[in-house]
Amino acid sequence: MPHKMTLTGSATGPLREYDRYVAFDMREKGSPSAPKGLKKSTFISYTVFVAKKAFNKTGLTKKSIMHEKILIQGEPTLDIPIDECPGEIGIICFQITVLPNKNDKEANDSKDKKEAKQEVSKAQQEVAATKQEEKQEPVAKEAKTVQPEEKKTPVQKKKDVPQAKQLPTHPKGTQDIVNFDEIIVPEAFLKTRPNPVKTEEVIEFVKRTGHLDKPLTIEKGSKVLKDGYRRYVVAKTLKMDKVPVIYEYQKQEG
Repeated sequence: MPHKMTLTGSATGPLREYDRYVAFDMREKGSPSAPKGLKKSTFISYTVFVAKKAFNKTGLTKKSIMHEKILIQGEPTLDIPIDECPGEIGIICFQITVLPNKNDKEANDSKDKKEAKQEVSKAQQEVAATKQEEKQEPVAKEAKTVQPEEKKTPVQKKKDVPQAKQLPTHPKGTQDIVNFDEIIVPEAFLKTRPNPVKTEEVIEFVKRTGHLDKPLTIEKGSKVLKDGYRRYVVAKTLKMDKVPVIYEYQKQEG
């Protein structure tokens, strides 16, 4: 059964066009935690081969591929002539996806925060205006019976608005936050290929909320990944420094 591989990053060399496909070079860092006694890998270079039809659907060009961040899913090959494959490993691409730009995400987050602040400020101004009107009205029994209805709307708005500001920063069920680089992925996961459509849905969720939709499941102590490989791939793609987790033994006891 062929090995499945996932790469993220930008092209490190110019796009090369052939009869029915295009090729470009990429590289990725090796694992930060090699088994004891073995040397750590630094960088691995890849040459990616993509069918022209699939490449054209992405909207990428010879210039933009050097700057856009992309996700490649495919399998290694040794059947490409060496002059067409300068990388250490050749990759036959089955799925190519352009990932959202980090600056765009930060701009959207900044815009959301600004809008939330404006809503809070507006609610505070309405409450202040209502209080000012109450001070100016003459004290009377009839006015006292009407006041609860006048207060209801601005006070209700004041309670509702801060909720938008206090959005959860981690998915439900999170037990701990760990450094992404500390998680160890078993070989069995690395040989699988997560569904690209579902992977893109999780990427869009993170872009919209700022956090994963579910925590990863890892083994207590060893930090070996037990469940959530798709979310691991998304966290790696978006270069998340920390990820939410639940521990396997605590999950079983529950």
